[in-house]
Amino acid sequence: MRTGCRVHLAPLLGVLLWLVGGQLHAGVFNTKHNLSSGGLNAASNTSGTREICVFCHTPHGGNAAAAVPLWNRNLDHTGFETYDQLGTTTLDAAIEPIGSVSVACLSCHDGTQAMDALINEPGSLTHTPGFRNGRWSGQASVSEGRIGRPAVITNLGKDLTNDHPIGVQFAGGGYALSNAGGPGADKDFQEASSEIVGTSRVWWVDTPEGSSAFERTDLKLYTRVGSRGSYAGEAQPYVECASCHDPHVDENPTFLRVDPVGSALCLTCHNK
Repeated sequence: MRTGCRVHLAPLLGVLLWLVGGQLHAGVFNTKHNLSSGGLNAASNTSGTREICVFCHTPHGGNAAAAVPLWNRNLDHTGFETYDQLGTTTLDAAIEPIGSVSVACLSCHDGTQAMDALINEPGSLTHTPGFRNGRWSGQASVSEGRIGRPAVITNLGKDLTNDHPIGVQFAGGGYALSNAGGPGADKDFQEASSEIVGTSRVWWVDTPEGSSAFERTDLKLYTRVGSRGSYAGEAQPYVECASCHDPHVDENPTFLRVDPVGSALCLTCHNK
């Protein structure tokens, strides 16, 4: 009788393990950021490897200068034009040079280098950029493995004057270590939440999807030491690429943390 139970339970266990495995792979595996040969992004995947994480991360020998974990790409901070150079009269915040997590995003999205220009290629155990015998598909093949031609919206280039500012003080400034609660009521912006995590202070903007505690669906603000504007010299919150985009989950269009319907994403920060 026990033997019979085992026979009937084995297929059930197999199905359960398959379901759990599918849930574990429901993140970046099924997104356009899966550039491996098993990826769904027919416009930009490679036959060079079935590894997924390698296009951004490496377990050893990552770029220690990057503000993201074990980054597997070289960073270029130079040559960017930023929103403040546009000369708009409505900008009341200081903008820092391109850095923090945004420069990591731009190491692909500025369109200047191939997406397989890695510090450690998969399985190589060496610091040799580029895959051996890999081929790109779709738009990546005609742009030599880069994110796309200049006309492709994901290829932001280095002129960021027509894009939402990054490296910009949240709410025009006013938040800092010595003033964690910020400037108080501001007719133009929602208030940021803040708490100490470990030994560091973090800031974020709550979204309606969760509780008041920091969650993945909230808009994360990235702490940088300001070099200009209010509270220069102090750590304070800045808006970066990953404030609005979650590179690992694309439940919403273009990896947005909040569904943009009804301008919900914009209104999470902007009080209009």
